[in-house]
Amino acid sequence: MTDKFDTTENYVARATDKIMPLYAIKDAVLERGKDCHVWDTEGRKYLDCIAGIAVVSVGHCNERMIAAAKDQMEKIWMCSGSYQTEPKIKAAEILTDNCCGDQIFFTNSGAEAVEGALKLARKWAHQNKGEDVKEIIAFEDSFHGRTYGAVTCTYKSVKQPEFGPYLPGVHHAKFNDLESVKSFINDKTCAILVEPVQGEGGVVPATQEFMTGLRDLCDEKNILLISDEIQAGMGRLGKLYAHAAYDYEPDITCIAKGMGGGFPIGAFLAKKEIASVFTYGDHGTTYGGNALGTRIVYEVVDQIRQPEFLQNVVDMGDYMMEGLNKLKTDTNSIEEVRGKGLMIGVDTVYDISKLLATLQDNGLLATQAGAKSLRITPPLIMGKAEADEALDKIGHVIRKGVM
Repeated sequence: MTDKFDTTENYVARATDKIMPLYAIKDAVLERGKDCHVWDTEGRKYLDCIAGIAVVSVGHCNERMIAAAKDQMEKIWMCSGSYQTEPKIKAAEILTDNCCGDQIFFTNSGAEAVEGALKLARKWAHQNKGEDVKEIIAFEDSFHGRTYGAVTCTYKSVKQPEFGPYLPGVHHAKFNDLESVKSFINDKTCAILVEPVQGEGGVVPATQEFMTGLRDLCDEKNILLISDEIQAGMGRLGKLYAHAAYDYEPDITCIAKGMGGGFPIGAFLAKKEIASVFTYGDHGTTYGGNALGTRIVYEVVDQIRQPEFLQNVVDMGDYMMEGLNKLKTDTNSIEEVRGKGLMIGVDTVYDISKLLATLQDNGLLATQAGAKSLRITPPLIMGKAEADEALDKIGHVIRKGVM
């Protein structure tokens, strides 16, 4: 599709004219990718430490994904949700067999997974605790999606009244602060929705004490714990599910992003006694769980779940953190390094937008998280060579300075 005679400047102008201005358009038009690298239309090569924001889990143009997609496209892509396909059943089995959730519902995105989880939690509470038990506790600096239920739970909604009215009964407690959570609990509290690592909030990991405390609190008060693992899950923290990295069991788990490796798909899982409150017609989707998407999911998850794959995430995460902390000591230009697995946030003395542009000019793609954090979420297949390349490029820019 690319016109080899066109320029980046012209592509950007065309995009600016025709695409709604909801993203700052970068001056690079990406054309192809392989493993941990991407190339733009002018042939420039970049180390991809965005990975679609923690999406391209098994690398660009993963051979198993491509082979599975081609095979499935010649069979059947789509059918009504009332009819089952082998890919959907196999994907459901591999995801539930490796999770504390017993049953699954496939969606098209992470936001839709959150929406379904909120509906399930409210119906469970309606039947088991009382008709007016509908309140949700989420967290400051959280991010759960752009649809109305999800965006209500997302903290930035409190600063965007132009999109109101929002879903009633949602409160935002302080992250990593159990006392703050307790202050919002009452006899109408239905569920607590939490990210084990806050991605958009600045790549802030929960403490072990906090996650254990939330689980205990939910058990004590008969409240459902919903784990939003859309960004932190599917191997990103070194475990298939993010809750496994903290050794707790949620009642409902939301996943997306990395489970499709680049194909748009999501899901939410629940323990059977909770999922059983849903009956025919309570929820649905046209495209969720389609044969093509679930065939790809199986191939992606089967790669991620392997012990050697997950150990590589842990090892490379530790290696990156060690290298970034050494840069912090050597340069005095890094204020803080934090993260878990291959989900890393770095605060520097530089303006984040200028830092990202300079990194791109030097062949590394990354994103912003929170007000000023550099977010590093490479494909989970990153090896030592790619980690060294990332550290070299970041180090070069940090030492040289950002104009």
